[in-house]
Amino acid sequence: MKENIRTQKKVFTIRFAREEDVSLILEFIKELADYEKLLHEVVATEDILRESLFKRKVAEVVIAEYKKEPMGFALFFHNFSTFLGKPGLYLEDLYIRPEMRGRGYGKTLLSFLAKLAKDRDCGRFEWWCIDWNEPSIQFYKSIGAEAMDEWTVYRVDGERLDSLAAEF
Repeated sequence: MKENIRTQKKVFTIRFAREEDVSLILEFIKELADYEKLLHEVVATEDILRESLFKRKVAEVVIAEYKKEPMGFALFFHNFSTFLGKPGLYLEDLYIRPEMRGRGYGKTLLSFLAKLAKDRDCGRFEWWCIDWNEPSIQFYKSIGAEAMDEWTVYRVDGERLDSLAAEF
């Protein structure tokens, strides 16, 4: 795909992040975490992100820009559906700065990722949403997204992850 993925009237662009964007990516992560009232949980650093995103390449990031100024991002990676026998695209985070919301940029980012999923022959494009974020829930429903209410997310992390791994 081209460096500038999509242009709307030459003021809005989407591009793949570069290693020099690490501090910006961390800034966006912290802004999103603050919005979600989870800033206290952010332990990511520029070094951790540089290693994960650009050395190990376990996830990808696209940066949304308005008049060449960064105003949002999406971080995503591939998962796999055994039922479909195909990869999926999982959106970990999508964030548009508050002053830029309501202009269709979030939908454009989702559309870009949906097209990327199709181009990469993915069978699914999915993400989670915090259950109190009603504006996002309504938006996702408006674009045809379906809540997977019959599934419950489980997680082990930190000491619980260490303990489970130690049992092997």
